[in-house]
Amino acid sequence: MSILHQITNDKSRADRARPRRGRSGRLAQALGGLLVLGLVSLSAGCKDAATVAATPEPPEVQVTPVLQKDTPIYSEWVGITVGYVTAQMRARVTGYLMSQEYTEGAFVKTGDLLFRIDPRPYQAAVDQAEGNHALAQGQLAQAQAQLAQAQAQVEQAKAQIAQSQAEVTKAQANQRRTQLDVDKYTPLAQDGSVSQQEFDTAAQNNLANQAAVVSARANVEAARASLLRMQATVKQAQADIARAQANVQATQAALDNAHLNLGWTRVTSPIDGLAGLRNINIGDVANQDQTVLTTVSTIDPMYVEFQLSETEYLRYHTAAEGTFQRVEDIPLELILADGTVYPQRGKFNALDLNVSSTTGTLRLRSVFPNPAALLRPGQYAKVRAAASLQTGALLVPQRAVQDVQGNFQVGVVGPDNTVAIRAVKVGPRVGTLWVITEGLKPGERVIVAGLQNVHAGAVVKPLPVDAEPAGAAGQPGAVSTTGTPAPTGAPSQRHPSN
Repeated sequence: MSILHQITNDKSRADRARPRRGRSGRLAQALGGLLVLGLVSLSAGCKDAATVAATPEPPEVQVTPVLQKDTPIYSEWVGITVGYVTAQMRARVTGYLMSQEYTEGAFVKTGDLLFRIDPRPYQAAVDQAEGNHALAQGQLAQAQAQLAQAQAQVEQAKAQIAQSQAEVTKAQANQRRTQLDVDKYTPLAQDGSVSQQEFDTAAQNNLANQAAVVSARANVEAARASLLRMQATVKQAQADIARAQANVQATQAALDNAHLNLGWTRVTSPIDGLAGLRNINIGDVANQDQTVLTTVSTIDPMYVEFQLSETEYLRYHTAAEGTFQRVEDIPLELILADGTVYPQRGKFNALDLNVSSTTGTLRLRSVFPNPAALLRPGQYAKVRAAASLQTGALLVPQRAVQDVQGNFQVGVVGPDNTVAIRAVKVGPRVGTLWVITEGLKPGERVIVAGLQNVHAGAVVKPLPVDAEPAGAAGQPGAVSTTGTPAPTGAPSQRHPSN
């Protein structure tokens, strides 16, 4: 203000000393006023610039204290959901698909009708098979009747043999009697005691009885021959019966097969489960054992299969030595595709027999209840298990850790708000946090945002923020055993052996 007053006073004295010069004088007066205003503005600007340069504001950074708490270490594997029982409904016979009898995507029970295939060709096959079977049964009955007749004739031939043998015995007795007469009359006829006529009669009777014996014996042989013929007839009838019985069995099998094919024109569900969409349209031809009409799957409970590396498998067994616990008792969690935790807990179910020669992994299967049918076959999900509990673990947000060519570092704000860049060693990741094994102390403030704008030794203005986002506390996240995420879980300090 002193300079401005001096300039004003000098100007006034000059004006009083000079005579008025008219128009040129007024122009000079105006130029003098503009000069005064310029000097005033220049003086004010210089004063503001000096003030700003003297008091700079420190940069703002977001900080959070290092947490210390007992932290469960989780192992995590990527798996796929598989139906507890899955049945592909294939057409068992070839034919036109006539109708669909179920609602797609609905639950069905065992025996529920799903599809109808045109049954008319198979009904005709059943009718023909029934006719063939009836004919075979008739032939069997006829053969059985012939066998009975032949057996009766055999018995008749046996009776005839017995009768002929009796006649032989009778003829032989008669012949012996007449022979005695001949023997008695021969000396008597020589001495005339009996007449020649009586002797001749006795001799004729003896010859007749001898002929009767021969005839009776011939009748016996004829009866025996007849018996042999009847026995051959019986064997032939038995063979005919065997053929007829085989024919009956063959026609019965054909009839059963025809009934089976006719039954397969009604496609029913073999299990209780969820029925999928149909794969062919009504009126299309379904080919036997090739066309998959739909799929029915039992989804409560639901299997989740995943792979465990051979190295992890061996580590699990090593860590479990001396601590026996059933693997089925370990609770499992399921992380869905949207990151939410499935509300039902699962458990290990089975371990595959062999290690894959191509991937070096074993296939594991877990089972989860699925009463609300939220899980469907073919979903990708993460299976998580608590492997161990790390007591007094130091945790910082993952965004506070910087990876510089494999070396991890964080920015630490000291009590005097001075920044220090500190190298750290990291452990597993737990949700949005990272376990720090070396380089930090509990309660130290680490920079979670703004580290790129400062350097070591810089003074900053710290703004406190929460270490975990709202709602994330208490929800365990994916964990790996190294500083970077791992595709499969880490070994536990206390884990059951399989």
